[in-house]
Amino acid sequence: MTTPHRTLIQFFHWYTPGGGQLWGEVQARAPELARLGLTDVWLPPASKGASGAASVGYDTYDLFDLGEFDQKGSVGTKYGDRAGLERAARALREAGLRVLHDAVMNHKMGADDMERVRVQRVDPEDRRQIDPEIFEAGAYTVFRFPGRAGQHSRFEWTAACFTGVDAIRDPDEAGIFRIVNEHGDEHWNREVDDEGGNFDYLMGADIEFRNPAVYEEMKYWGRWLGEQVACDGFRLDAAKHIPAWFIRDWVGHMRETHGQDIFVVAEYWNPDFDALATYIERTDRQLAVFDVALHHRFHDAARAGADFDLRTIFDGSLVASLPEHAVTIVDNHDTQPLQALESPVEPWFKPLAYALILLREQGVPCVFHPDLYGAEYEDTGADGQVHRVQMPAIATLPRLIEARQRFAHGPQSDHFDEPGCIGFVRHGTAEQPGCVVVLANGGEAGRDITLGPEHAGQVWTDFLGHRQDEVVLDEQGRGVFRVNGGSVSVWVAQA
Repeated sequence: MTTPHRTLIQFFHWYTPGGGQLWGEVQARAPELARLGLTDVWLPPASKGASGAASVGYDTYDLFDLGEFDQKGSVGTKYGDRAGLERAARALREAGLRVLHDAVMNHKMGADDMERVRVQRVDPEDRRQIDPEIFEAGAYTVFRFPGRAGQHSRFEWTAACFTGVDAIRDPDEAGIFRIVNEHGDEHWNREVDDEGGNFDYLMGADIEFRNPAVYEEMKYWGRWLGEQVACDGFRLDAAKHIPAWFIRDWVGHMRETHGQDIFVVAEYWNPDFDALATYIERTDRQLAVFDVALHHRFHDAARAGADFDLRTIFDGSLVASLPEHAVTIVDNHDTQPLQALESPVEPWFKPLAYALILLREQGVPCVFHPDLYGAEYEDTGADGQVHRVQMPAIATLPRLIEARQRFAHGPQSDHFDEPGCIGFVRHGTAEQPGCVVVLANGGEAGRDITLGPEHAGQVWTDFLGHRQDEVVLDEQGRGVFRVNGGSVSVWVAQA
């Protein structure tokens, strides 16, 4: 039996319904996900957020509360309680699936108390510009977690654990304020993204990794999580705001603790290849990174329609240059409509985009929950108006995931010589079949492809069922593989 291609699913989105239902859905759907051909399930942040049961999970309050303690107005999180999380993780493992946890380590929110701190005002447009005046103010930087009462960890957080905050009291101001303490120098952390001059600060109380006690506590939390719940890897939130040296050390420690084969993917949201390549090197090439540039190419291609040159679809992408470190996505919880990084890929193009990440040799693809199951929600947009959003399930997606496991084998050759119609061949192996994939963003088209005399006389059909015709290869193994307009076909040989 062959090892399945690693295929992730992000099993949530920003508007996943609350009420503590998600862990039960994970448990119930685990066998189905395995049958579809998925291998790794990325779960949402499981820790208690500042907004309690309403929290998506990225406003982290207490990393050690997995829905176990009465804090922030609830015991459970939006997704359920700790017992439900444990059952979900066990069900995934029993189905042969790997469990990926979302690690939100950049900041904390929802402090338990305020304290007097020494701060400096910072220019939000260029965080390197720090006002030399140091003054005292109140800041919400005390985290005691009274509901947990020292269980799992006795560590308490104070101003010495943070680099900055976005609000102060007495004087009352909002902005960005650098905390002056004994652990940092006169600057923010280095080895972060250079947006805004230095992108160490993002939100809330920003964690100071140069504090040795904080450094050890975050490593302890990673060890603890893997001891409490099935853990095969991590998705690292807000990685561009966390110093790369800390991520390098933390991931190395997780490999020593949980095994060298854990899978780690960082959310370093930057479309610039050089920035991603630098980050990968700084973290000792221990992890993968989401291919932000490719997502934006998909977004642009979907909006441009037939005017987009498909031959350029991988230009500037991580998967084109460092495929062994690329996790490819079509959409995620930040790019979906009404979210902060809104740049959704239009539904008509998603089958093409998924074919390009699921069926090619390079990269590890990640499927988005709404694309498999659909989603419907409403929220206020940037225009101040309430919008209702429907994200339809992509009908061909289950078939494309199946095709990845059954036919996406062997060497790859590209046929990227027409702007409106491209194709590629997975040539298969001695034990596993291959396929011919053809995509078009304009009208009906086809690719004239020669597979070789050993394929002479074979009959090929479209596995997706978009084309009802057959391709019969001539004595040279040559045929014209057609595709409908604005569509994709996956041609496979009949047994």
